[in-house]
Amino acid sequence: MRSTIAGERNFCCEKFGVLKKVLIFAVYYFSGTLIRSQNSKNYSLIMLQIKNLSFGYRKPKMQLFDNFSLNFAPGSIYGLLGKNGAGKSTLVYLMCGLLTPASGSVRLEGIDVRRRLPITLQDLFLVPEEFQLPDLTLDGLVKNNAPFYPKFSYEDLSRYLEIFEMESSMRLKSLSMGQKKKVFMAFAFATNTAVLVMDEPTNGLDIPSKSQFRKVMAQSMSDDKTVIISTHQVRDVDSILDHILIVDRSRVLLNASVAEISQRLAFRINSDASHALYAQPGINGQMVVEPNDGGEETMIDLEMLFNATQCNPDKITEIFTTKQS
Repeated sequence: MRSTIAGERNFCCEKFGVLKKVLIFAVYYFSGTLIRSQNSKNYSLIMLQIKNLSFGYRKPKMQLFDNFSLNFAPGSIYGLLGKNGAGKSTLVYLMCGLLTPASGSVRLEGIDVRRRLPITLQDLFLVPEEFQLPDLTLDGLVKNNAPFYPKFSYEDLSRYLEIFEMESSMRLKSLSMGQKKKVFMAFAFATNTAVLVMDEPTNGLDIPSKSQFRKVMAQSMSDDKTVIISTHQVRDVDSILDHILIVDRSRVLLNASVAEISQRLAFRINSDASHALYAQPGINGQMVVEPNDGGEETMIDLEMLFNATQCNPDKITEIFTTKQS
């Protein structure tokens, strides 16, 4: 009798083991994991791809994007800039799969983010401009949410909290806006997702906290990560960005690395503004942005650069599409 029961138990265990393997295969297959592994070489140079995207709001009737395309590479920190109403925040939510485009797609390593599959959700994190935190300690938040991110690092979290001068035992509801932002960003960085998207991350931070943010950002970056920062506060992040995107709805006014901008444009104090793409008065004279015909590398002023793209978008496009000799 015992041997019969044992035999049935072994049979059930074997059957369950096979079933478990089939279920695991099904999850990985239908979530696109196997497909992504097979095609990983095709997406090694493109982490996030926006292709032929169209999106608008019904009320009020407003078409923001029409056949819009953009690629994001790994190993870069992108600054996403645009004037009010240019569609930056909408683009952020589309990139994270939180809005549905009328046509086109956003793909993370080849997989449509709007499908909200585990394989993409575990590798994509959004820090929105405004958010609510539960009435927990940070320890409680981490316990509930860290398991969703396979690359989450408790060691990294501890290091980032130390830089931000925060403690994991703090009650989240009792924190100020700036403090909440710091603990949430510490968690975001510790997830070590392939793509981290941040909408106005320095809003609500005091001056020391902005410096702490830049330090954490620099420490957390690696060649296999893509960080996208949508912001108006360019002076808070200009020292950590290595790629600048300036958009105006469907039009990409500028898509260039910081190195390329330094090669093609010059930022000077010059009394002669006749060749300037943009000029404004400064304390020590006329501040200008002009074509860098002399090959001299100057320090980029992102506010001046942004204004130049607004005043002379066609000329900026011409400068950055012309091959350099």
